[in-house]
Amino acid sequence: MEMTLRARAVAAIAGAAALSFAGAASAEVKLPDTLIWSAYDTGSSGHAQSVAIGKAFKEKYDVNLRVLPGANDIARLTPLKVGKADAVSNGVGTYFAQEGVFEFAKPDWGPQPLRLIMSSKGKAGLMVGVAADTGVKEYKDLRGKRVAWVKSAPALNHNVTAILAFAGLTWDDVEKVEFAGFGASWEGMTNNQVDAAFAITVSGSTNAVASSPRGLVWPSLPFDDKGGWDRMMAVAPYFTKNVVSAGTNVPKEGIQGQAYPYPILTVREDMTTELAQAMTAGLLETYDMYKDGAPGAAGWALENQTFEWAVPYHDGAIAAFKAAGVWTDAMQAHNDKLVGRQKVLIDAWAAFTKDAPSDEDAFVEAWGKARIAALEAAGLDPVIR
Repeated sequence: MEMTLRARAVAAIAGAAALSFAGAASAEVKLPDTLIWSAYDTGSSGHAQSVAIGKAFKEKYDVNLRVLPGANDIARLTPLKVGKADAVSNGVGTYFAQEGVFEFAKPDWGPQPLRLIMSSKGKAGLMVGVAADTGVKEYKDLRGKRVAWVKSAPALNHNVTAILAFAGLTWDDVEKVEFAGFGASWEGMTNNQVDAAFAITVSGSTNAVASSPRGLVWPSLPFDDKGGWDRMMAVAPYFTKNVVSAGTNVPKEGIQGQAYPYPILTVREDMTTELAQAMTAGLLETYDMYKDGAPGAAGWALENQTFEWAVPYHDGAIAAFKAAGVWTDAMQAHNDKLVGRQKVLIDAWAAFTKDAPSDEDAFVEAWGKARIAALEAAGLDPVIR
């Protein structure tokens, strides 16, 4: 999962490519008068970055970008699914929706035909923060402590599961405390209802905990702990090693941790190529206008893009990256494989639902088996079983 030679090469040319692209992009960026994105709760990094981008789009293109806060993955992705939002500034819930797992394994969801536009990844980490007054120094010290579980937010909860696995723990080893949304889980930290919760380290929601009498710490994920990383990656293969040096109460020298792209700007596969390309071009062209507008927003830089991840890019975004001179044949091959995976999943769902159990619990269990069988028959790793 380390950065490949190809990725380093992309980073080396991305700065120059972005400059040449920006000059040509202005004439190509034709956006509707209003765009609607959903995002995490107000106070989250994803929401703040979306607002900063909206300000830049207003100043540059006279576009009104409305940002709808959503407490969980279902709340964020539903407006996109039903056509009431153009995009979602999302987390790894995008991957789970593609896969049709967790909350998306139910009859009214199933595998979703999603595509990426761009994402943010920089010096921040996606970690479990812990109240300092608990005395926790390492994640293994969470045994017996209260850990936040956010309802209808499999992305957050699965990530906590993975970090617990790093420490050789499961949810059975901690006290699960349920919250209605991401923001509520961090308010629970401040109010001493819970001891640990998941967030990006630059999230505004972490500030209240850090400034409260409880305090805030981010235990590390030591890179040399091979057993820990093997256990964690078996649960969440989309994690990548990252020296985390940005965020609330993160030491300047940084800590060894992990990150995956967040926010991930997600659209439907059927968005027009023209709109997807214009949105991508707009993000590239206005980068200097929003990069300092919210914590973590600098992570949207072209050189920070994760071009070979777990969900495919939209053809319109690819067209913009080609114009920037950073899209390679290897990236296209990887993207094509991801598109193929989505087709396997969507075809399997279509076949399964023709004669699926009417009971929801039986439906979810049967779909899980059908999903695994379809992916394995296609020679693909189910990852989540």
